[in-house]
Amino acid sequence: MGEIQDAIDRADREHSTRQPPKTLKGQISYLIRHLGSARAVAAEIGVTADSVNRYRRGARKHARADVAARIDTAVRTRWQPQVRRRRQRQAATTGGITVETRARFGYTAPIGTTDDGRFRRLTVHLPPAYAKRLFDAQAAGASDREMRQVIADGLKDVSCQDGGARAIGLSDVQLTDIDYLDLGY
Repeated sequence: MGEIQDAIDRADREHSTRQPPKTLKGQISYLIRHLGSARAVAAEIGVTADSVNRYRRGARKHARADVAARIDTAVRTRWQPQVRRRRQRQAATTGGITVETRARFGYTAPIGTTDDGRFRRLTVHLPPAYAKRLFDAQAAGASDREMRQVIADGLKDVSCQDGGARAIGLSDVQLTDIDYLDLGY
């Protein structure tokens, strides 16, 4: 996964209304309900189907640390999908998203301006149109680079061009070397 997808997942987790299962047995049971079989869960988390069945029965109370982390990630990515979709739909229609990042932000501009990319810390609220573009790109399976470009375009429009009121000649904005990126919606 990329940095943008991770930021979307973190933002989605903030809006859950209930906590996901905490016990190994509960997590495995949840995954089996959603994936359909122990074999599918085993393929997802990288263990054998027998191990999954032992976890489900309670014969094994604890998984190895790396397996436990994969199980937790698998559960959290599937937890409360309707709540996630509702929050994303709200952000894409009325609320927009807030992007907080520290990254190298560069652009192409007319001769004589400072267009060198440099690290900047930005906190910018992007309008719903950019949230919709970001979530549509995510749903279409876009790469991290493509989703990064959607955010860069939003930062260019809102932060640099002020919705078209200034810096009209600004083009080809790039967001690279992300130190951190958080989304809120």
